[in-house]
Amino acid sequence: MSMIKTQDICKSFGNLHVLKNVSLTVEPREVVCIIGPSGAGKSTFLRTLNRLEKIDNGQIFIEDRLLYHYENGVAKFKISPQERTETLLDVGMVFQRFNLFPHKTVLENVMLAPVHVRKVSVEQAREKALDLLRRVGLENKIDNYPNSLSGGQQQRVAIARALAMEPKIMLFDEPTSALDPELVGEVLGVMKQLAEDGMTMVVVTHEMGFAREVANKVVFMADGKIEEIGTPDQIFQCPKSERLQQFLKSVISQ
Repeated sequence: MSMIKTQDICKSFGNLHVLKNVSLTVEPREVVCIIGPSGAGKSTFLRTLNRLEKIDNGQIFIEDRLLYHYENGVAKFKISPQERTETLLDVGMVFQRFNLFPHKTVLENVMLAPVHVRKVSVEQAREKALDLLRRVGLENKIDNYPNSLSGGQQQRVAIARALAMEPKIMLFDEPTSALDPELVGEVLGVMKQLAEDGMTMVVVTHEMGFAREVANKVVFMADGKIEEIGTPDQIFQCPKSERLQQFLKSVISQ
């Protein structure tokens, strides 16, 4: 059973074709890193996986369950809203910006969704939140408010908040791009630990070292298409396409 499968995903904003027939399969426990230049469609693709962006064409499966099938913007498949919601609850997402509630403490931010969406008891949610905040190294910040934390700490809270929903898949949309360089390592460290624990992850990233070290599969996107897919060694040491060779020269020489 694959965790995520997309077939020929297309997405346009007006006359701008952002995604062009994007097909990708993500297996259980696999870490897939998506790299490529700005404007390649990487974040848009990630956002189609949990309906933050609606597709125009193609199919999306989560755990072999067909969730979406569109042709020319028209849905060709119906699924009950409840079924879709239940499936999408298994897909957690961490954004570039942390999107924490500023008026809630760290602990409250992590507890909120399990209590209100999963209907977990407050006691259970608190216990789980404390455990997760320990895992991300923030057990001493539970009563702090987000604005008193560094960017790296806020992003670690955002990861704990996503994990509190007990997802089977985690999506990361450039989770370190809004951070000062010295704070990047602490967030990547948490993500590496998640990968070692067997979490299925799809990561849009500019961190080539992370992709090289942690990914099972690296996807290179350019101009709305997947140009190349391979292991880290294949992508970084033996790039086939000229477009990928150019991209790696530009990012590795910086």
